[in-house]
Amino acid sequence: MKNLGYYNGEYGLIEEMRIPMNDRVCWFGDGVYDAGPCANYIIYALDEHIDRFFNSAALLDMTPGLTKTELAELLQGLVCKLDSPSQFVYWQLTRGTAERNHAFPEKVAPNLWVMLKPAAIENIYEKVKLLTVEDTRFFHCNIKTLNLLPNVMASEKAKQAGCQEAVFHRGEQVTEGSHSNVHIFKNGLFQTAPTDNLILPGIARKHLIAQCKTLGIPVKEMPFTVKEMLDADEVMISSSSIFCKSASHINNQRVGGKAPELLQRLQDSVLAAFYQAVSLDRSIKASA
Repeated sequence: MKNLGYYNGEYGLIEEMRIPMNDRVCWFGDGVYDAGPCANYIIYALDEHIDRFFNSAALLDMTPGLTKTELAELLQGLVCKLDSPSQFVYWQLTRGTAERNHAFPEKVAPNLWVMLKPAAIENIYEKVKLLTVEDTRFFHCNIKTLNLLPNVMASEKAKQAGCQEAVFHRGEQVTEGSHSNVHIFKNGLFQTAPTDNLILPGIARKHLIAQCKTLGIPVKEMPFTVKEMLDADEVMISSSSIFCKSASHINNQRVGGKAPELLQRLQDSVLAAFYQAVSLDRSIKASA
């Protein structure tokens, strides 16, 4: 198959799937999701993504209708149905299907959605441009909720400005990107915001910290300001699909470029760990 949609046991091409209008995701965005890359028919860091998925669900008083092991087996089985070995895998849980009512419905089973589509490994060495945006989102950014309208609006604003990502800040404090975590290098130190309720605990963020420790790069989990970001030696964004990219511009101002060797050491290490985890030869090139 060229792509795949899954809904409560039924699956087919994404464009042919039909979802009940009373699924609470349609009325309230009432659900959680997770996603990650797949290469060589292996979903990267799947256990970590599933752990975060179950944690997000628990924080919204939702109980998936299957175990972590059952979900992993389901996703891995669906991956093998696609023609392409390199994919983007997305799954979400909604509170269920019921007549529209703000209060939780009683005795309603949750709905599980899955979407898989071909996706090449991105070129993590490609520079990106960023745009800062005041963070006016709610205070549950640590939950990977389906309510993403502020993120969508910020991402579109960045796109219209010729940028690849928007960076949220509350006052002067940088929080995260509209679909990524944000980090800086300064004087050889890797700095990133702590995993409180203001940012999503990114899987890629976690792997970056692990690789820094492997490479002997000191790590500081502490908030930084917009000014500190603009003055940093390197500015990086990370997500499950892009791993780690560095910024060349923020708000049309040139940034970074002061620690290219350190940046490449980290990127090389992250990419090598990915290739090893999905059993691919490192000589296979990322997409341009």
